[in-house]
Amino acid sequence: MSNATINIENLRLRTFIGFNPEELVKQQDVVINALIEFDATQPSLSDDENDTLNYKVITKAIIKHVENGKFRLVEKLNSDIVKIIMGHPQVLSTQVKVEKPHALRFADSVSISLSANRV
Repeated sequence: MSNATINIENLRLRTFIGFNPEELVKQQDVVINALIEFDATQPSLSDDENDTLNYKVITKAIIKHVENGKFRLVEKLNSDIVKIIMGHPQVLSTQVKVEKPHALRFADSVSISLSANRV
């Protein structure tokens, strides 16, 4: 078995995130980073795009979910993204970090990381 890791880096999206009054009515930026491990044995041998994990499909599903959603907590948003990724049977594991820029006055961002493994 040959494992590979897809890195989705700094996917910048806008969504409703938070529970303070102003956060409920104004979209904010979030930055998403994901590591997605999958079995690359077959695509490494076949050189056929139909045999590999399609990261474009995964990314489009994440974008749609985030941009159309409303989330009170970063943890919920992150958990939803992990579920989208793990919904693909080829995925062995994932680690997702969601950043909320400017959430704290003197910090660049606040982030939450979650991971999941296929058992």
